[in-house]
Amino acid sequence: MLDAVVVGAGPNGLTAAVELARRGFSVALFEARGTVGGGARTEELTLPGFRHDPCSAAHPLAINSPAFRAMPLERYGLEWLHAELPMAHPFPDGSAAVLSRSVAETAASFGPRDAGAYRRLVEPFLPRWDTLVRDFMSLPRTALPRDPVTLARFGLAGLPPSTWLTRRFRDERAKTLFAGLVGHVMAPLSGLATGAVGLVFALAAHARGWPVARGGSQSLSDALAAYLVDLGGAVHTDYEVKRLDDLPPARAYVFDTSPTALGRIAGFGNYYEGYRYGPGVFKIDYALDGPVPWTAKEARAAGTVQIGADSAEIGAALRAVSRENRAPDRPFMITVQPGVVDPTRAPAGRQVFWAYGHVPNGWTGDLTEAMERQLERFAPGFRDRVLARVTAGPAELAAHNANYVGGDIATGAVSGLQTLLRPKLTAFPYVTPHPAVFLCSSATPPGPGVHGMSGHNAAKAVWRSLRRQSSLRRQR
Repeated sequence: MLDAVVVGAGPNGLTAAVELARRGFSVALFEARGTVGGGARTEELTLPGFRHDPCSAAHPLAINSPAFRAMPLERYGLEWLHAELPMAHPFPDGSAAVLSRSVAETAASFGPRDAGAYRRLVEPFLPRWDTLVRDFMSLPRTALPRDPVTLARFGLAGLPPSTWLTRRFRDERAKTLFAGLVGHVMAPLSGLATGAVGLVFALAAHARGWPVARGGSQSLSDALAAYLVDLGGAVHTDYEVKRLDDLPPARAYVFDTSPTALGRIAGFGNYYEGYRYGPGVFKIDYALDGPVPWTAKEARAAGTVQIGADSAEIGAALRAVSRENRAPDRPFMITVQPGVVDPTRAPAGRQVFWAYGHVPNGWTGDLTEAMERQLERFAPGFRDRVLARVTAGPAELAAHNANYVGGDIATGAVSGLQTLLRPKLTAFPYVTPHPAVFLCSSATPPGPGVHGMSGHNAAKAVWRSLRRQSSLRRQR
């Protein structure tokens, strides 16, 4: 009998399997698709030689992840590549604000009236960043905070809505960039803890950047899988699990799936019926005949480029999808241009380009025209560079990755109490009604993103359970 079976080979499932194998447990991992990766895969979607990331592409949370940093993933081929600027946010007048590794450079891009306010916001946290990110990503109940004072200060700044936090800024440049940071989790700017979302992305950039993985996001997943195999774990692909009986006998079963999928597989009935899924995304992968012709020079040097004219436009786009159930006329967009730093992603002189906008959950329309109008505002002549494009709306994204219910790449709405307490109102989010079944996906804390910490935290709950079982057997 195996000690643990993990279902789903996304970053969290892979991390949970590795953490258990590192502690001497026998582990087998089962993945429905032909390759591991989940939201961290790379494929030739458009033309031969163009390597695209169907979901995640830039990795500020991965490079800062306490779980990944504790693993020797570089030995297995993972190499982080950093653009000159982690992120740029261009404006219609041809200027841009930037999120740089340097706090001073970032603050200067906001203008003199907000430079000091930004520095006062982020600089107190940076010296304690490694401890803060570990504490923040290990909650709840998986580890005692190492620095409760800094964590409490971060909570005071981040728990209110981001609109409260940005009141300290006087001009639009800082407000707009920060609104874009919040938009990465598809949450309304007025939502609970959205200030923390923006702060985490900003601090992550200053601490270690927003890199891409050489060769594509698949490199991270392949490194995790190779490390797991070296630790004695087994990886099985093309293996769809429809019920627990499809799996070999084990002392614990760990699911990197949506809560509703776990409920269906494990027969939990309506246990997760109150879990809410959030807005979806409409994704376009482009093959281009050269770099994106951004008007702002800063955008040409950035790995990630946010698209939204000002904070009001970004806020309106987020409200449209989350509260008005409609696609925005001017979508807020996140774009990534890996070719700025990784020439392996496309033939010489060509580029891959990654872009998505938010849409209502399950939306069936086509956002291509609206997205390309937005791109043309900030990069005139963009359409002339397009060699090929592949679009994916909510249905296609859900077909590609079953965790993306209705196109929700966060595996659950990041709004209200569900921002902090997911998948249920409980202090033990990784356990389920079955004592041998655990949940480790992005539906559990600390939530969405490629960081593996949901898997890391769930693995702690699993190995504590396994050790209790062993102790009870010895006592008998």
